Amino acid sequence: MSERVLVIEDPALAAYDFGPSHPLAPVRVELTMALARALGVLDAVTVEPAPVASDAQIELVHDRDYVEAVRRAGTAPLCADLARQLGTPDNPVFEGMHEASARVVGASVRCAEAVLSGEVEHAVNVYGGLHHAMRGHAWGFCVYNDPAVAIARMLELGERRIAYVDVDVHHGDGVEAAFRDDDRVLTISLHESGRYLFPGTGFPDPDHPLSVNVPLEMGTGDAAWHDAFESVVPGELAAFRPEVLVSQHGCDSHMLDPLAHLALTVDGQGAAAVRLHDLAHELCGGRWVALGGGGYERAQVVPRAWTHLLAVAAGRPVDPSTPTPEEWRALVTRLTGELPPTRMGDLVAPSSPGVT
Repeated sequence: MSERVLVIEDPALAAYDFGPSHPLAPVRVELTMALARALGVLDAVTVEPAPVASDAQIELVHDRDYVEAVRRAGTAPLCADLARQLGTPDNPVFEGMHEASARVVGASVRCAEAVLSGEVEHAVNVYGGLHHAMRGHAWGFCVYNDPAVAIARMLELGERRIAYVDVDVHHGDGVEAAFRDDDRVLTISLHESGRYLFPGTGFPDPDHPLSVNVPLEMGTGDAAWHDAFESVVPGELAAFRPEVLVSQHGCDSHMLDPLAHLALTVDGQGAAAVRLHDLAHELCGGRWVALGGGGYERAQVVPRAWTHLLAVAAGRPVDPSTPTPEEWRALVTRLTGELPPTRMGDLVAPSSPGVT
């Protein structure tokens, strides 16, 4: 275990809430943190609340006019701004939208600054990973792009080689767009092919060698996904020689996710977290910022996948055969009305790859 790990936990982050019918339900993160705490994962880490990012920080990536539009749209009376994708079914406006979104950004910036300063080796914000937001408009459930702002903040502080690896089922288009022409940042995204899935992008582009995309076919499972990862990610990272690794861990690649068509297990997702942790140590002196992202199976998948991520960062990996705590199962039923998973893995093997 390591005490040089920062984890952001803040009930105020649940204010990033598009409403009860929206897939991006805050309860999925509440259940994640409750599960991690019940399993003792957070016992040896530093836990902090989330600061609210300043406008100046947000404007490292987003236009000032857009930030002002977000603030206006979320102030009563609420008003849509469809030109900026605010008030669409994907991105409904809600009261306090600017402050809630800025708090997500502030959490990821805090993680980046803590790793960069040497205060901690690893920092995790599972509330973050809103990787679709563009410079001047919301996109794909994302108002502000916290991974891009965190990276931009590290560049502002003097970093010269930052690698970003995105394992969400959707292409990390917003982060790629922010740094496509910046040779200080390597972006790698493994995702379901844009032929089938939002945002319809993420194909290899030889004109942008530092924007690496690995589109995957529908039905890709653990073995094929990890083969694709190993064929691309370690080599690209080694060639780039990053000084810090930022990773986005959307868990909507799971077979049960209702919005996509890949077929990973929680065990396979846990193995990806282990692999990225190891690459951070091999190539970046352990400097690792890990963020959440998508994931819409709120009871069966997200809490277990992100608890494994937190456990890997904390140096306390959880065996997939471990039973989920009874009190946590009761919480799942009370908050969602759904049947909770009884084990921490899908394969329920004590030596599933990468999670033990």
